[in-house]
Amino acid sequence: MLENIACLSKYLIVIKTILPQKIVIECFSKKFMPLTNNVIIKLNEITTMVEDKSKLSESDVDDIKAIFKELVKGGERYDVDEIEFWFENEGSWKTREPIIRIANLSNYVQDKHQQTAHLRIMSDDDCSCGH
Repeated sequence: MLENIACLSKYLIVIKTILPQKIVIECFSKKFMPLTNNVIIKLNEITTMVEDKSKLSESDVDDIKAIFKELVKGGERYDVDEIEFWFENEGSWKTREPIIRIANLSNYVQDKHQQTAHLRIMSDDDCSCGH
């Protein structure tokens, strides 16, 4: 299958040639940033790690959470829709449920990290009140 991708400022257009006479054109709205190389490397690790791509085991879920935690703790940010799009187009994931589960896990981990990153306990010496 041949595939051409046009990345415009607000849209991503994918043109796939499946058979010599069948062309599929898909258009996706881009809201946020594209995935970084570090994120794509980790998504490839997830793909390699998961043996049964039709259903995630509890061990898979724990490992996937750990991968996303490592990313966000390292300062990486990602768009959850881009993660879902990447898995849909990766090729070895035939069932939609694990893709949605992985996207939800990525969202959960990123949101949890952002919430806790905003909270910081100040010591009495850091209050700048002069006492």
